Amino acid sequence: MTRHYFDHASTSPLRPVGRAALNEALDLTGDPGRIHSEGMACRHTVEVARQQVVDFFGARSREVIFTSGATESIAAVCFGVAQRNPGAPSVLSAMEHSAVRLNAQRHGPVKLISVDETGRVDLDQLLATFSQQPAIVHLQLGNHEVGTLQDLTPVVAACRQHNVLLHVDAAQAGGRMALDFANLGADLVSVSAHKFGGPRGVGALLIRRGLRLAPLLLGGEQERARRAGLENTPAIAGFGAVCAALTPEVLASEETLARQQTIRLATGLSALDGVTLYGHPDYRLPHLVCLGIDGVEPQAVLLGLDRLGIAAHSGSACASEGLEPSPVLEAMGVDAHRSLRLSVGWTTTDDDVEDVLEAVPQVLAELRALRP
Repeated sequence: MTRHYFDHASTSPLRPVGRAALNEALDLTGDPGRIHSEGMACRHTVEVARQQVVDFFGARSREVIFTSGATESIAAVCFGVAQRNPGAPSVLSAMEHSAVRLNAQRHGPVKLISVDETGRVDLDQLLATFSQQPAIVHLQLGNHEVGTLQDLTPVVAACRQHNVLLHVDAAQAGGRMALDFANLGADLVSVSAHKFGGPRGVGALLIRRGLRLAPLLLGGEQERARRAGLENTPAIAGFGAVCAALTPEVLASEETLARQQTIRLATGLSALDGVTLYGHPDYRLPHLVCLGIDGVEPQAVLLGLDRLGIAAHSGSACASEGLEPSPVLEAMGVDAHRSLRLSVGWTTTDDDVEDVLEAVPQVLAELRALRP
């Protein structure tokens, strides 16, 4: 059976260029912090990759800290900010990933900002929190469940005016659309390589030049004493190679194709009875679609699709690690228990899309026929 992978928003298959760079770096045996030849060879590989990541994300060399992924980057931000401003509240939208929400709650008071039915944050409510002198504002660039893009411009301006740090979780947007750290205006940005075809277990924290936060991990002096632990040279090499391969032209082409495919999915599936498109209709990530499915449990839908060779996901109630309603969908005021998320990536073909458009109605019809 031919498989069709529609869970790129969770993790995307490793691109060949990333695999080649990772495999080549596996033969390096030195510690990048040593001055012998083996160590210097590793250091060269790490710094070449750093420059590739820098160029891709529009940052400077000293603004990129390699981490194990966006989750660690987020944890480092929340810890460092709590050390910098103990007791000060953190402001975050109700749409934030659990990595942001849980880490922020661990370190101090949190002010949650509501969103509208499309997933866009209530800017008036957010801006009003500056009277409470928050330490930081956390705001996703694009949501991981419904794909809604946030308008960062007024938030950046307000944070600068009130001298409040801004952290942007760009785990879903990075590698899917152009992201220029210098022009974004955020102080901190978290990204993961595996979300767009890089190796698992590596990511980066982009940190504005001149900003110093206490490190989450202590020990050695790696990453200019900002993240202790031996650098994962093979994964970093693969991360850099994928960034280098995604030239502006390639990235724009992939984004265009992804938008065409998700528009096709959204248009075709939202026309079905009992199926509703979630998220903003216009301001959205290029690669994912979230649909509300009336009257059918998401586990059954996912298993039915899997039986037909389609890997998909639900933001609600049926992640393998938990059985809880989606906080994102709850915040939007829609059904938090029944949803289907389809996400495309660099391996997705138009034929894959057509197969999904045939399979979903079939699965829904079969499941609804079982109801008394």
